Amino acid sequence: MAKDLLLEIGLEEVPARFVRAAMDQLKDKTVKWLNDSRLSFEEVRAYSTPRRLAVIVIGLADKQADVNEEVKGPALKIAKDAEGAWSKAALGFGRSQGVDAESFVVREVANVEYIFANKSSVGVETSSLLPEALPALVTSLTFPKNMRWGAYDLRYVRPIRWLAALHGSEVVPFEITGVKSGNVSRGHRFLGADATIDNPAVYVEALKEQHVIVDVAEREKAIQEGIGRLAAERGWHIAVKEDLLEEVLFLVETPTVLTGSFDPAFLNIPQEVLITSMREHQRYFPFSIRRTPSAAFRYRSQRRRSVDRCCGQGNEKVLRARLSDAKFFYEEDKKLVIADALAKLENIVYHEELGTVADKVRRTRAIADKLAQALRADDSVRADVSRTADICKFDLVSQMVYEFPSCKA
Repeated sequence: MAKDLLLEIGLEEVPARFVRAAMDQLKDKTVKWLNDSRLSFEEVRAYSTPRRLAVIVIGLADKQADVNEEVKGPALKIAKDAEGAWSKAALGFGRSQGVDAESFVVREVANVEYIFANKSSVGVETSSLLPEALPALVTSLTFPKNMRWGAYDLRYVRPIRWLAALHGSEVVPFEITGVKSGNVSRGHRFLGADATIDNPAVYVEALKEQHVIVDVAEREKAIQEGIGRLAAERGWHIAVKEDLLEEVLFLVETPTVLTGSFDPAFLNIPQEVLITSMREHQRYFPFSIRRTPSAAFRYRSQRRRSVDRCCGQGNEKVLRARLSDAKFFYEEDKKLVIADALAKLENIVYHEELGTVADKVRRTRAIADKLAQALRADDSVRADVSRTADICKFDLVSQMVYEFPSCKA
């Protein structure tokens, strides 16, 4: 009788950029092991949050498929020596296939006689394979960066804090770094509690009751719908960046759409700086009204509705500090004299064999002047070209470029 299999690896918060790849890797390794072990199944589903990686195997067979196959060996003239005894080649073939030489069968293929070995074995129970296979799956995962904890030798992305392993309603027993497998998963760190899993089929719903959405697609849908609903209600526009959405997906276990605002006086700062402060630094989704920047932003939270206001005030306070810094840098840069900035380029090395950035600027200006002359531009155009080349790098010494290098116009 087929049963479902659940394997959940509970971890401390994993960096968001590692989670999806780890989830896919766990699924792929599980499928490979099932196929290599001759275990039939209906489907393998993968789940993840910042604190867990999980797979559920639907309809896992209760035993391996029996094996009954005929394997072709060396030609008969090679398999026997001059005295008619089995040669080393034949005996080596038998050992490799786990059969005795007495069981060899001779068959003719394309007018050449070959020896064949008949292999047959009875599949073993799935339950007897899992205690060894599951810990091997867990420890075989690789990550861009690993760590060690305690006195354990295992290097892993983050410390393992719990393990849930169920074959049907039975716990698959094993232990990794002092953590024993069981049938208990952990809910949301602040909103939920431990969840007892009776069988793999209830895993998703059991965790949802503890404020954890393990289905990545469902979490993404909740975020997208929350953004769309709020934008429609208030007439806002938002262009959701795929990379930011991907990161947010793996920062929260149960997303809640909340909004905040900032002092409109900050709108005097360049739009690119506002967006960078909200999107890159705080992982917010900035809104605009009729494509015009607005003093509002949207963010995701894991708090209860009862503390939304407090959570919003906290986010606004952090953003206010960042925007205050940005405004200071912007105002200071407006006081910058271009001639002074160009002088500072003399102290910035571009390449040890090519000189400073100022040397690079002079080369750029010389090339630009020659091109303008070759194109027979008039005197005013030549002057503009020369001046443009002269000041093309002065912003490198500004505080805005230093503090917001990822800003894109």
